[in-house]
Amino acid sequence: MTNARRQILQALGAGALLATGWQLSPVARAAKAYAVTRTDAQWKAQLTPQQYQVLRQAGTERPFSSPLNDEKRAGTFSCAGCQAPLFSSATKFDSGTGWPSFWKPLPDAVEKKSDRSYGMVRDETLCARCGGHLGHVFDDGPKPTGLRYCMNGLALAFTAGTPPAV
Repeated sequence: MTNARRQILQALGAGALLATGWQLSPVARAAKAYAVTRTDAQWKAQLTPQQYQVLRQAGTERPFSSPLNDEKRAGTFSCAGCQAPLFSSATKFDSGTGWPSFWKPLPDAVEKKSDRSYGMVRDETLCARCGGHLGHVFDDGPKPTGLRYCMNGLALAFTAGTPPAV
């Protein structure tokens, strides 16, 4: 095989891997500069290993493993990475999936990116302030939005009190 042909095949293979989602984590591939940025070492020092795996490497916690799944008090769910308010407890509901679920985020709190990992096409949810991976959003939620923001409890922090208006 010639060098030119080998290079073309390698380029095509790399392009196919990128197109199918076999690439860096969503945080690493984000072209956007976020308001809160830290080095990898700083994130590792700030977060628990489990939080780092979810927030910075787009991991997923085991279903039914987060105490926040059963959190019923009034308050605010914030990003565990940068403390940005993300969801009001007024929008939380029991989806039966094993992860904290919400039907609406706070204004400008999250952003969506297409996620093609694991042979699926899903909408990934990221913290708009630090780019941390929170979970995914699906269109099988309750009214009024019909959305289900299925979040990793490890990516969230909860503060009890008067919830923000939705």
